[in-house]
This record gives sequence, structure tokens and C-alpha cells, in this order.
Amino acid sequence: MRNKIVFLLVSLFIVWTANGQNITIKGIVTDSITGEGLPYASLLLKGTTTGTATDGEGHFSFSVPNGAGILQVSYLGYDTKEVKITSGKTHDLKIQLAPSGIALSEVTIKPKREKYSKKENPAVEFVRQVIALRKSNDPRNHDYFRYDQYGKMVFAMNEYEPKPKKNGKTGKFDFLVDFVDTLDAGITILPVSEREKVETVYYRKNPKSEKRVVKGSQSSGVDEIFSRDGIQQLLNEVFREVDIFQNDIPLFLQRFVSPLSTIGPNYYKYYLLDTLNVNGQECVDLGFVPFNSETFGFTGHLYVTLDSTFFVEKVILNVPKDINLNFVSRMTIEQTFKRAADSTRIITKDDIQVNFKLNEKSKGMYARRLNIYSNHTFDEPDVEQSQIFSESAPVITLKNAYRQPSDFWVSSRPEEAVKKNPNSVGQLMARLRSVPIFYVTEKAISILVSGYVPTDKDPLKNKFEFGPMNTTISGNSIEGARLRVGGATTPAFNKNLFFDGYVAYGTRDRKLKYDGLVEYSFNDRKEYRKEFPVHSIRLEYMYDINKLGQQYMYTNKDNVLLSIRRKKDTRATYLRRGELTYYREHYNGIGYGAVLRGYREYATEYAPFFRMGPEGNISTRNHYDMAELELKFRYGKNEKFYQTRNDRIPITYDALIFNVNHTMSAKNFLGSSYDYLRTDVGVQKRFWFSAFGYVDLITKAGKVWSKVPYPLLILPNANLTYTIQPESYTNMNAMEFINDEYMSWDLTYYMNGNLLNRLPLIKKLKWREVFCFRGLWGHLTDKNNPANGGNGLYLFPAGSYTMGKAPYMEASVGIENIFKFLRIDYAWRLNYLDHPNIQTRGVRCTMRLSF
Repeated sequence: MRNKIVFLLVSLFIVWTANGQNITIKGIVTDSITGEGLPYASLLLKGTTTGTATDGEGHFSFSVPNGAGILQVSYLGYDTKEVKITSGKTHDLKIQLAPSGIALSEVTIKPKREKYSKKENPAVEFVRQVIALRKSNDPRNHDYFRYDQYGKMVFAMNEYEPKPKKNGKTGKFDFLVDFVDTLDAGITILPVSEREKVETVYYRKNPKSEKRVVKGSQSSGVDEIFSRDGIQQLLNEVFREVDIFQNDIPLFLQRFVSPLSTIGPNYYKYYLLDTLNVNGQECVDLGFVPFNSETFGFTGHLYVTLDSTFFVEKVILNVPKDINLNFVSRMTIEQTFKRAADSTRIITKDDIQVNFKLNEKSKGMYARRLNIYSNHTFDEPDVEQSQIFSESAPVITLKNAYRQPSDFWVSSRPEEAVKKNPNSVGQLMARLRSVPIFYVTEKAISILVSGYVPTDKDPLKNKFEFGPMNTTISGNSIEGARLRVGGATTPAFNKNLFFDGYVAYGTRDRKLKYDGLVEYSFNDRKEYRKEFPVHSIRLEYMYDINKLGQQYMYTNKDNVLLSIRRKKDTRATYLRRGELTYYREHYNGIGYGAVLRGYREYATEYAPFFRMGPEGNISTRNHYDMAELELKFRYGKNEKFYQTRNDRIPITYDALIFNVNHTMSAKNFLGSSYDYLRTDVGVQKRFWFSAFGYVDLITKAGKVWSKVPYPLLILPNANLTYTIQPESYTNMNAMEFINDEYMSWDLTYYMNGNLLNRLPLIKKLKWREVFCFRGLWGHLTDKNNPANGGNGLYLFPAGSYTMGKAPYMEASVGIENIFKFLRIDYAWRLNYLDHPNIQTRGVRCTMRLSF
């Protein structure tokens, strides 16, 4: 017993002694300029393995052995700092890190934010000089400009630490540890997607042209389930090359206010901080923070030379901690420039590093987009290089670009882009796909994303796919449950010849519907028959239900999510149609085509054809026939979209879109029942208001020039679902109005939280305001109004009206970014409230992920 007591006392003494030899170090690591905490900075006791990392707010706390020591603090993009630790007490440290590569000198003016004033502020006067001269050293002021560009994009699991199995058991994914890489700050990551590209950029001032010649491109990773070109287009927009010398900086599909914007002095607080040496040049460290940290601005530093040129040597940009930007917990952008012999500004590096998180508790994802620029020249290109400007495509990909050997990449890859771990993401994916559960999961996700089920595991042998799967089961008031099966060939079958179609059946109307097409593309297709640019001829034949006054412009009409409706959708006919279509698109944004169309439209009990005779007598018609020629023209330069098999999903709406359609038919030509002339014009554009959000405007106008029955007139697009759909009327009934001339508008203002960000409690939710105002002015001329008589016209169905002098109008107020993906609108109808069986107001919603 005594021995046990002695052993216990000795043990307690050892524990007490050990605790007495430890001290607690706690504190915060911040940016030396903005004072914001730096999340996940690395702290290590020099010469030991003892250390920790800061939390999401920059705070830390851990125990170290008592005694003098040196604490090393490091963070990506900042200089490592050493802090002396003295023995005998608990430390509460406030550690400030300065941006990397900067030798600090004396402080000239310190920021005093609580007394900030623009008036007679030397920092504001200084930045005005920089802004005034920002265009003077632009490299695109030269007649020609050429440079090489290496780009790399990496996505990785952040702070990845393999979890050992209990009892020493082995796991299916133990090999992941072989692919872990380490950042300069000591943080471990597991790369899961990697893209590299080597290209040469050619610029000509007059006539203005810019071409990119891709010499090498490779990619691998978990995002292979998406379209290769489509995801590249998306990433190019999300991680745009940053140009701080413009007023706005497009990034994450938003617009940030540049610190060198003309409105910068009214948006940012500027501070003259230090004089220092950057690349051998005496510079001023110009710090800046936005007045409102929730808006789309940056914190950071501009390093500007102390001479009359106000040359920017280096830029470091961060996002404020409180910014209303989804999923981005931290971002650092570093750019470096060099001065040419004639003082032209030449960028040498554009480096974006981002930590993405769904919530603060998750470790999230790490992403880096690194661009290195070299071999700049302003010499006029030789004869062979000049021929590049005659190419129609803005990006010319060399034939062997996707098959470059490893030696090419070793010689092309700059030192900054070399990983510490030589194992590639391609090797990782091969190992992952050897695990059955991963292989099955990847295939299942691929089907959900694409909507199609392949018939062969090998993409090179997959000649036919079934789908789209979201149209397999749907429903409406006429057909009841609608069952559909369809599919299409792929470029593996033939790069130029494609077949597509479906068969559908309604359990209530018991009719079989079908659609089949064959298309020949004059351009070889890589993934999809509709990929840009289209140049094809197509023959299609279909028989299906035709919902009058409902146009599905942004989704498939059989989408199962549209089956729930606020009103019965019985305004429909049956349509048998054949079309021969030629269409061609050009890289300059111009598209044009012609459609030769013949069809027969059948009446139903919900949309009867009661034809008026010359004596005012009424007869019932089963159908009418038409043979039409439609001419199309479209202009949409610099459109950005994600290409799927059947749709082009816009990434941005920045481009000006202009459409003109004209349809014509002559009575008795190929069996046509009527003379028919119709013209439609449309314009669409997004307008950015810098930090104050943006407006999407869609306007259209059209006219039917001839005398025709109501199915051939203008039927406004009614939205009978509870979803939010552009270019449709939320509280209008199908076929409520019938016109033969119209002008419509759809105006939506996204404020990006500029109002809600000012409310103390609400701003934490990061909600964003949306305001909509849409309407349609329509008119029906006497010649097409059956109320005035008219041989050959059809009586309007019950519940259809002509429009008075006032346009139909709707308004809505909404909140988006609810739970980061949901938008809810409250919409109400402003006039024509005396019509029976209408809905005057209601709640609508949609799902939309955005940064």
C-alpha cells in the first residue's frame, strides 16, 4: 500500500513539475495595414516541432516549454516574422505581418481611421496622381504587343490530414497521403484538380485584335465529370485576370471597385504608410480599405515609385473580413510589374490564392490561379505571325496542344509553379478510380450533372446516351402523367453527323408523341453537337402537345420541377411539325440562319377553332396548315456561357445581345391556310453600377403584319409555375391577352446587399436585395379582332382579352442569397385587376448559387 502511495505522489510531482515548465502563448496575428486577423497562419517554436495555426479570426493559443525561445510566424504572401518568447509568464501577443518581399523603412504617415478625412489628405492627393496617369504606361498603347503566358489552376482540400484507422487497420484511401502537398506557409493540401496552359498572346492596336495561340494544355481531376471547355470558360470568368488600372475588376462573377477607380477616393480610405525599396526602386506603401467593408472592395497595398511617373511596382489585394461574398473566407491577389525602357508597364505575375468554405467550421478548399508572363515585346510581328490576326477564332489551339509530352511541361513550368510533391493529380485520379465505391459515385454524379446515361464506360466508345433524365416523368393538366424516353448520339459515333429524339406518352390523353432529328455539322464537334460555333443543317419532325402562351426559354418543357403549377395549364393544342434548318455562328458574335417549316395545328376542347365565315356564320375547324420561311439574325459578341448538350447556360450577361426574326408565308403555298408576316426584335444587356450592383434589361418588340387567327398572333409568355423565370409574367394567365403588336420589358436590379448590409443584425445573414419591374404594351388591330367581324378569323377562347391603352405591368421585391442559394420574391400585379380567375400577388422562388 505504501509503495502505491509513494508512486502516486511521485507521479503527481512529475505532472506538477511538467506543468510548471510550460507556459501558455496566446494572441492574434493580423495584417500590418488593415489590422484584420489572418486565418490559419502558421506558428512554430524555432528548433522544435511544437506549433499551431490561427483560427478563422486570426487568434491562437497553445502551450510551450518554459524558457527563452523564438516563435516563427508565417503566412502565405507575407514575410515570416520571429518573436522572442521570454520565460516565466503567460504571453498575450499581437503579431503584425507585412507583405512578402518588402524591406520596411521609416514610417511617414500613420493611419488614423477614426479621424479620416478626404480633404487636404496627402494620401488622397497621391492616389489621384496615380489614377490620372494609369493609362499613360499601358502596354496596349503600342501598335503591337506580344508575350508568353503560363497559367496554372489548382483546387485542393485545405489543411488535409489523413486520419489513421483504429486498431491499425488499413483503409481503401490510405494512398491519399502519397499525394499530399505542402504550401510555403506549412499548410498541407490534397490537390484534386489541376489545369495548366501555355500560350502566346498577340495584340494589334489598329485594327484592334487580340489572339491567343495555345501551345499546350492539360487538365485532370474530379471536375472531369463536367464539360472540359465549359468548365474552362466558367473558371476563366470566375478567376479573371485582374486589371487594377480599370474602374471595375470582374472577379467571382461580381464587380469589385478597383483601388485605382475614378470613384476610388469616394469609396476607399487611403493611407501613406512607409517608404520602402521594391525591386531596387524607392516606393511609397499606399494602404487602402473600403469605407463599407461589406461591399465589393479590397483591402491592401499599392507600392508606387517616388518619382513623377507614379509607377506601380507591386499590388497586394485582400477581401475584407465582412464582405458579402459567398464561400470565400480569404483571398490574396499579388501582382508584380516591371518598367520597360520606354516606361511602359509590363505585368510579370498575377497570383490569386483563395480559401473557399461552406461554413466557418469546415476546412474548405484551397484554390490558386497563377499566371506568369514573359518574353514581352512590342516589335511588329513577322509575316508568319501576322497571319494569326486573319484567323476568325480568338483562341487558336495547336493540334498537339492536348498531347504535349512531359518534357514540354518540365521546360515550360516556372519555378513558382513546381509542386513539392511530384505525384500528379492524374495519377491520383487513376488510383481513386480503381476503388469501386469512388468509381460508382463518380459515374452517378456524372449522370446527375449531364442528365444522360452513357452506353459505354469508355468515353471514346460511348456512341449513344439516354436522356435527359429529368424529363422521364412529368405532368400537366391535359396529358396527366407524361412518360418520356429519349437519347442522342455523341461525337464518338460521328463528329459531324448526329441523331437525337424522344418518345412520350400521356396517361390521360393516351396519345403517343415523338420528336426525331438528324443534323450534319460542317465543323467537327468535340463534345456536343450544339457547341460554339454552330454551322449545321438539320432536319426535324415532331408531333407533341403545344402549350399556348407558355414558352420555356430557360429550361426544358418536360422538366419534372415544373410539374407543380399555380393554375391548370389547359390552354393547349396538338402540333405536327417538320423543319429544315440551316444556321451558322461566327466568332465575332454574328449568327444567322433560315428555317423552312411546315406544320399542322389541331384544335382541342381547351383551344377550339371556331372559324368566322363571310356572313358572320361560325363553323368548327379541326386544324389549319402553314408553310413558313423564318429568317434569323443574332449578334452576341463576347458572350460567356457554360455549354451543355442541349443548353448554353449564361455565365454572365455582360455582352450586348441583339436578335431579329422575320417569318413569312403565302396562302396556298405548300398548303398554307393564310398569308403570314411577323417580325420580332430583341435586345438584352447587363449594366454594372460598380459597387452598387447591376441591372439586367431585356426588351422586345414585334408585329404581325397580316390577318390571321389567334394561334398565329402574339401570345404573351405566362408563367404558371411557382418558379422565377425571366421574360415571363408571374401573375398573368395563359392566353389572357392576345395582340398583333407589342413592346415588352424585363428590368431586374440586383443591389448586392447595399441596403441590407447597413442593418446591424440583418447584415450578418448576407442577404441581397432584388427589385423587378416588367411589363408589356400590346395592341390588337381591327383586322385581327374577331369582335369586329372578319372572314377566316377564329373566335377567342373564353378568358382571353384585348389590351387597353395601359400596358400590363408587374413588380416584385425579393431577397436572394438566403442560405447562399435561395431567392424568394413577392410579386404583385399592378393593373387589369378586374379580370376573373387571376392571381394578383404571390410568392415565387428559385435556386441560384452565386459568390
